Amino acid sequence: MDVSVGTFNLNNLFSRYSFRAEAATGNDPALTVSVTYSFADPSAYRVRTFGGRLVDAKPAEERETIARRIRAMDADVLAVQEVEDIDTLRFFAAEELRGMYPYQVLIEGNDPRLIDLGLLSRLPIGAVTSWQQAVHPEVPEVPVFSRDMLEVEILNQGRTRRLFTLYNNHLKSRFIPLGQDPAVGTRRADTKRRRQAETVARIVSARTRPSSRYVVLGDLNDPPESPCLAPLLTASELGLVNGLANPEETRTARPDSPAPTTTAWTHRYKPVGQPAQYHLFDQIWLSPALAQRQTGAWIDRRTKHSGDGSDHDPAWVSLRL
Repeated sequence: MDVSVGTFNLNNLFSRYSFRAEAATGNDPALTVSVTYSFADPSAYRVRTFGGRLVDAKPAEERETIARRIRAMDADVLAVQEVEDIDTLRFFAAEELRGMYPYQVLIEGNDPRLIDLGLLSRLPIGAVTSWQQAVHPEVPEVPVFSRDMLEVEILNQGRTRRLFTLYNNHLKSRFIPLGQDPAVGTRRADTKRRRQAETVARIVSARTRPSSRYVVLGDLNDPPESPCLAPLLTASELGLVNGLANPEETRTARPDSPAPTTTAWTHRYKPVGQPAQYHLFDQIWLSPALAQRQTGAWIDRRTKHSGDGSDHDPAWVSLRL
């Protein structure tokens, strides 16, 4: 059987309730309608903010754009990042994705912005494990993952055997808060990402055998050649193979100066007054047992430099199992 596996950072897939309604009063001028919402008990609600501002829903046109890209990808299993909660993912799967993914997974993680890791699948799902409480020996008193690492078993349609295990990641961002010294902020973020990569390698190594079929993927927020990712990507006990070493593009990249030198990129960043930087932040790494079964790799190329509904481009590979 052929199975396609992908990853896509959905860029703040939030949903918010809208307390709007219309009430017809007829022709009676004496008839009035009044509705009051009370938020007097602080324990009964939570106002979600980031950077001092209320977090709002992802605009409908952007939701439709990322949904259209996912429908075009048509991956059998899709790891996603930056989703608010399981209800948001379920609604998105049912409405915008038109029910193409009957199985959805999301576990609330550690991020204060409530951007979580999830999974959409056509194939049945087995055991699901959250590693959000994993720690690193250098700082054993706090969880190492900014969000989580989500481990999910993918089963065949009859649920009689496990096809492979998927490890979905969203490592520490490169973002430096306003007012923080860039050098200090970069050093802290890199250290965090290195610890996360080491932890992923330790967990995956302990959970698998040399003959195991598994995929390590997600938004790693660093290119494959980064020293921060080396503990994971070059770990001899894992022997991971880059599934996106030479991917095909669904369309030609937009003209730029200088143009990207490879098709293996999913993220574009343009510093003020400097050339744009193209990196493969969204990655798919295959165990040796799966790598020999890979038949293709693709990246859905954006139509605008800023991105289409997300600042990341989705990527996927095909496997013959």
